[in-house]
Amino acid sequence: MAMTVHCDIVSAEEEIFSGLVEMLVATGTLGDLGISYGHAPLLTSLQPGPIRIKKQNGEEEVYYVSGGFLEVQPGVVSVLADTAIRANDLDEAAAAEAQKEAEHALANQSADFDYGKAASQLAAAAAQLRTIQQIRKKMG
Repeated sequence: MAMTVHCDIVSAEEEIFSGLVEMLVATGTLGDLGISYGHAPLLTSLQPGPIRIKKQNGEEEVYYVSGGFLEVQPGVVSVLADTAIRANDLDEAAAAEAQKEAEHALANQSADFDYGKAASQLAAAAAQLRTIQQIRKKMG
């Protein structure tokens, strides 16, 4: 039996996952992180994108987070996200439409244009689509 660590994935609204995992893979600000039993303590911010967990029974699950923080302590990994959604619950059509609208807003800037907001919306939509693609790849 593989060594496990307790993992909690929570958003501002709810706890979305709590259980034992063999591995967690997330996208930090400096790149992808793989966390497993015995990992050194760590605190890092997360980029919008997928979080993949391998549970102790070998089953894999994918979640989307809009950003937040990942904390690793001995025996516990915590993901504190602004928004966390099970990847299967993502709406691909809505994400594609949001990406198109954000790209359009960036291309057609007006005087009252908020570049930061449009860029953030574009990053979130692209990350949601990337999460959906990971689910498809996993399922074959």
